[in-house]
Amino acid sequence: MLSLDIFGFKALWSPYFLVILLALTTAFFLITTIFRKNFVDSEPLSVKQIILFITAMGLLYTIKGSPLDLMGHLVFYIHGISMVLFVFLVPPLFILAIPSWLWRWFLNMNIVKPVFRLFTKPVVALLLFNGFFSFYHIPIVFDHVMQNGFLHAGYSILLFVLAIFMWWLLICPLPEYKSLNGIKKVAFIFVNSILITPACALIIFSDTSLYATYHDPRVWSQAMSLCVGSSTFAQLNLSGPELFSSMTLVDDQRLGGVVMKIIQEVIFAVVLGQVFFEWYRNDQEESEREMKKHLLNPTIE
Repeated sequence: MLSLDIFGFKALWSPYFLVILLALTTAFFLITTIFRKNFVDSEPLSVKQIILFITAMGLLYTIKGSPLDLMGHLVFYIHGISMVLFVFLVPPLFILAIPSWLWRWFLNMNIVKPVFRLFTKPVVALLLFNGFFSFYHIPIVFDHVMQNGFLHAGYSILLFVLAIFMWWLLICPLPEYKSLNGIKKVAFIFVNSILITPACALIIFSDTSLYATYHDPRVWSQAMSLCVGSSTFAQLNLSGPELFSSMTLVDDQRLGGVVMKIIQEVIFAVVLGQVFFEWYRNDQEESEREMKKHLLNPTIE
């Protein structure tokens, strides 16, 4: 098998993307230290928020800027891992990393508030996120997106934004924006898990390679040219992704569907555990309040 080193440092490590992420990180910390002085109730970033933000940016670079991104063009299961981490792990980290005062400032903008309210309605968030996630994995759509740099970037941003809307309903940091609690969150997670299943099942149970990006040399060459640069790729004279993996295309595809479903389920299981813990804690607090109220005002029989 060939080594990824043949593609060169620029293709493997995306230095321009790294610079963009470093600039965004710098801007975030400047805003949360300098800009917050204009807000009476603002608080400095906690250690937890700093760690969450840096982790989110590190994951984003790993998924979209490291060799992992290039490997996703060579083997489908790496694409599956990257995609699930991109929409199921990075968005909640960003939501929790941003301080409440900054969220309120952003969401109170006249142009943002009604849009955010609309797209964070449970049914809207569920259908849009899962619909666009499944639509992306329809073979003709997937292959077309992978061959067009603007479409690929645009669709990635769209999925990320829709994932933010979906995750907001589960981990909303602002009490005034919370619309789901207890059993409603459990139902939301359950429905989310069900809606994403058809896309994974299509990939897992197919007996043939669905995506021309991985089995058609012409389509693969176009996708790789966008990833590593047309001039660099032309000099390598490669015939297809089989040069980089010993797995069959169908096995690779099935593994991709399995890892997408498993990682998604593990993440939702962790969130479900937190939901039950929060539910139990609130129930206990309510019971304690009722007991204190009864002790202070005993009923005379």
